[in-house]
Amino acid sequence: MKRASLAVVTCLVVACATAPEERGTLKSLEREQVTIERDAAIAASREAAMQAYRKFLDAAPRDTLRPEAMRRLGDLALEGDAAGDGTKQAEYREAIKVYRQLLRGYPRFPGNDRVMYQLAHAYEQSGDLKSALATLDDLVATFPVSAHRDEAEFRRGELLFTVRDYSASEQAYNTVLRHPDSPFYERALYMHGWSQFKQAKLDESLQSFFRVLDRKLSNGAGVAPNDLAALSRADRELTEDTFRVTSLSLANLKGAESIPTYTAAPGRRGYEFHIYRELADLYVKQERVKDAADTLNSFARLYPTHPQAPLMQARVIDMYQKANFASLALDAKKEYVERYGVASEFRRANTAEAYAPVMRLVQTHLQELARHYHAVAQKSKKSPDYQEATRWYRAYLESFPSDPQAPAMNFLLAELLFEDKHYLEAIVEYERTGYRYPAHAKTAEAGYAALLAYTQQEKQAPAQARKYRLAGAESALRFAHVNPQDARTPRVLADAAEKFYALSVPERAATAAQRVLAIEPPVAPELRRTAWTVMAHTQFDKGAYDQAEPAYQQALALTAATAPGHSALNERLAASIYKQGEQARSGGQLRAAANHFLRVGQIVPSSPIRATAQYDAAAAFIALKDWNDAAQVLEDFRGKFPNHPLQADIPAKLAVVYLEGGQPLKAAAAFELLAGSNKDAAVSREALWQAAELYGKAGRPQNAATVYARYVQQYPTPLAPAIEARYHLVQLAEKHRQPTDRLAWARALVDAERRGGRERSDRTRYLGALCSLIAVEPIEQDYRNVQLIEPLKQSLKAKKARMQQVLDAYGAAADYGVAEVATAATYRTASVYQDFGKSLLKSQRPKGLKGDELEQYNVLLEEQAFPFEEKAIELHKINVRRLREGIYDQWVKKSLASLGQLVPVQYAKSEKSEGVIRVLH
Repeated sequence: MKRASLAVVTCLVVACATAPEERGTLKSLEREQVTIERDAAIAASREAAMQAYRKFLDAAPRDTLRPEAMRRLGDLALEGDAAGDGTKQAEYREAIKVYRQLLRGYPRFPGNDRVMYQLAHAYEQSGDLKSALATLDDLVATFPVSAHRDEAEFRRGELLFTVRDYSASEQAYNTVLRHPDSPFYERALYMHGWSQFKQAKLDESLQSFFRVLDRKLSNGAGVAPNDLAALSRADRELTEDTFRVTSLSLANLKGAESIPTYTAAPGRRGYEFHIYRELADLYVKQERVKDAADTLNSFARLYPTHPQAPLMQARVIDMYQKANFASLALDAKKEYVERYGVASEFRRANTAEAYAPVMRLVQTHLQELARHYHAVAQKSKKSPDYQEATRWYRAYLESFPSDPQAPAMNFLLAELLFEDKHYLEAIVEYERTGYRYPAHAKTAEAGYAALLAYTQQEKQAPAQARKYRLAGAESALRFAHVNPQDARTPRVLADAAEKFYALSVPERAATAAQRVLAIEPPVAPELRRTAWTVMAHTQFDKGAYDQAEPAYQQALALTAATAPGHSALNERLAASIYKQGEQARSGGQLRAAANHFLRVGQIVPSSPIRATAQYDAAAAFIALKDWNDAAQVLEDFRGKFPNHPLQADIPAKLAVVYLEGGQPLKAAAAFELLAGSNKDAAVSREALWQAAELYGKAGRPQNAATVYARYVQQYPTPLAPAIEARYHLVQLAEKHRQPTDRLAWARALVDAERRGGRERSDRTRYLGALCSLIAVEPIEQDYRNVQLIEPLKQSLKAKKARMQQVLDAYGAAADYGVAEVATAATYRTASVYQDFGKSLLKSQRPKGLKGDELEQYNVLLEEQAFPFEEKAIELHKINVRRLREGIYDQWVKKSLASLGQLVPVQYAKSEKSEGVIRVLH
C-alpha cells in the first residue's frame, strides 16, 4: 500500500507541474517534497498518468489521496486528444463515471465545486446537454460562492439558450450581471439582450444592448464613437454584432422613431449616429429603401448641424438613385442644397475643413438640378419648367461665382433663357459668359450666341429694332476684338459693317469694313476656303478637335463636291470627330466619347474609319454599362460591316452585353454562336456551358437540355464539368417528368464517372452515387413485380434472382462512401429483405392443403421468412447506428420507424433524443 501511495503522489506532482493553475492543491496531503525531472517520460504521457491513477484507485480504496486521484483521473480523461470519436466518447464516459463516483463517495471533498464544473463539461462534450445543465444547476445551488459560479451561470445561460429556454437563459445571464468585474460580464450582457430579444421583449433587450455599446463606445472607454477601427478585433466584432441586433430590435418597434427613447442617456449621443446608420443599412438589406432613407433623414433633421448629418443626407440621395427613385432623389438633392448651402446654418456651425466635402456635394447637386430641369424644360417647352431651371442655375452662380465651371453653367443659363424666348436676359448672360470670365471653351460660342439673341430680340420688338440692331453691331465688334481668330470673325465684321451702315453710323461701319479688308488673304471665296482649311488643320494638329470640326465644315461648305481635296477634307472632318471621341474617352467622359464616335457615321457616312468609330462607340457604351445602346450599336455593326476584321469580336461582346443587359435568351444564343465560332477550345467550352445555364434561366429547358447534351458530346473531358452537365440533364428530365431520359442520363453519368480514372473527385463520386440510386429504381421495380405464385419454385427462383440484382446494385451505390446514399441504400436494401419475407408469407398456397398440412406449411413459410426479417432488422440497426456519427437523415429516420414496427419493445417508444442515444449505447 505504501508503494502505491508514493506512485500516485509522484503522478500528482508531475500533473501539477503540467498545470500551473493547480499548483499547491496537494500540499495538505503530503509534507515531503518530491523532485521530478522535467524530461521524465511520465510527464509527457497522459495515458501513462491515467493508467497510474487507475492502478492506484484499484490498489488503495481507503487512501487519503483517493479523492484527489479520482479528480485528476477525470480531468486527464476529459482534457486529452483521442484517436477517434469512439475513443473520445469512451474517455468522456470514464470522466463522467469517475466524477460521479467522487461526488457520491466524498461529498465533502474541498474541490467538489470544480469537480461538478468538470462533470458538466464532460456531459456537454459527450452531447448530453440535459445532464450538463442539471449538473450546472446543482453546482450553483450547492456552491453559491464558488470561484466557478460566474462561468457556470454563463454556461447555464448558453445551454438554456441552445435549447431555446430563453426565459431561464435570461435569468442565468442576469446572475452573471450582478458581478460587473466578472470576465464574463460583457458577453453575458450581450447574450442577456439576445435572450430577451428571443422572447420578443424588445425594450428590455435594447436596454441590454445599449449597455454593451455604452461600455465600448462611451467617452470613458477611451475610443472615439466614430472610430470603431480603434477597438480590438474582438471588441469591434462584439460592437458591430450589437449594432446589428439593435437595428433588428428597433425595426420591430417603430424604427427610427424609437431611437431617441434610448439615446437620451448621457454618453450615448456620441455614437447615436451609428444607430441611425446601422438601422438604415438593415432596411437597405431588406430592400426597404424608403424606410432607410427616412431613417437617415430623421437624424439629419434632428441634428442639422451635426458633422454626420450631410453624410447621411448624401447616402439618402445615393440610395434613391441606385433604386431608380428619380423623383425622390431629386427632392433629396433640393433639400441637401437648401440645408447645407454656402449660407446655411450648418456652414456657420462647422469648420471650413469639415464643410469642404459638403460644399463639393452642394456644388454637384446644384449642377444636376439645373441640368435636370433644363432637360425637362427642353422636352415640355413649358415656362414654369424653364423658370425652375433658371432658379438653380442662378443659385449655382451666386454660390460659386469663381468656380472653374461657372462659365459653362453661365452659358447653359443663357441657352435656357434663349430657349424660353427671354432674349434680353439671354443677351446679358451670353455676354457675361463671353466677356467677364477668363477665356474658356464657350467664350466664342457665347459671344456669337449673343449676336443671335440680338437678332431675335429685333424680331420680337420691331418698334425698337434700331436700338437692338445697333447694340448687336457693337457686340459684334466686341466679339471680333475678343475672338480675332474665330472662324466667324470675318463674317461677323462684314455683318457689323452692313448694320452700322444701315443704321447710319458710318464711322463704325468704316472701321468694321477696314478690319474685313485688313484680313489677309482677302476674303474671296477661294481664299476663305484656304483660310478655313489652314485654321482647321492648325486646330487639328494642336489637338483642338472641337474647333477643327466646325472649321472643316466651313471649308467644305466653300468646296464643290467634285473639287480636288473634297474627299480629303471629308476624311479630316471624320478624323476630327473621331479624335474628339478619343479625347473624351481619355478624360473619362465615355458617353460623350460614344456620341462623338457615332457622329462620324452620321456626319461622314462614307468615311473608312466609320466602322472603327462605331466599334469604339460600342466599347464605350459597354464601359458605361449602357447595355441597350451597346447592343444596338453592335447589332448595327454586324449588319453593316459583315466582312470587317473586327467581326470576329462581335459575338463575344454581344454575349456579354445581352447577359449584363438582362436578356438571358439573347445572351444564350450569342454564347451558343460563340461556342461554334471560336477556335479556342476552352473559350468554346465555357461559352457552351454559359449558353446552357442561360437557357435554363430564360425558361427554355428544352434548349438547355439540348446544349448540355451537346456539351457532353463535344467535351467529355475534363470529367468534372461533363459529369455536372449530365447531372443537369438528369435534373431537367426529372423536373419535366421524362423518366426515360432521366434514367438514361443517370446511367450515362454513373458509367462516365466510373471510367473517370484520376479525374474523379469527391464531387463526381457524390453525383455518381446519387445517380446510382436512380439506376437501381427499374431493377427494384422488376423485382417487386414478381409475384410468388404456383409453381412456387419457379416464381421464387425468379424473384431471388432479381432480388440479388437489386442487392448488388445497392451495394455498388453504398460503396461510393457518400453518407446520404449509404443510408438510402441501407434502408432500401433492408426494405427489399423485409419485402421478400412478406412475399413468402403472402405467397400462393399449393392446392389441396387443408387442416394440419396447411398449418404446417404456414409454419414452414414463417421459418423461411424469419431470416429475411432478421436481415432487415440488422440493416435498419446499421442505419440507426449512424446516429453516433451525427447522421440523421430521412433514411435513418425511416429505419427508426421500421424498427419501431419490427422490434416494438426496443424502438416503438416516444423518446427524446437522449433516449435514442441510450438505446444506441
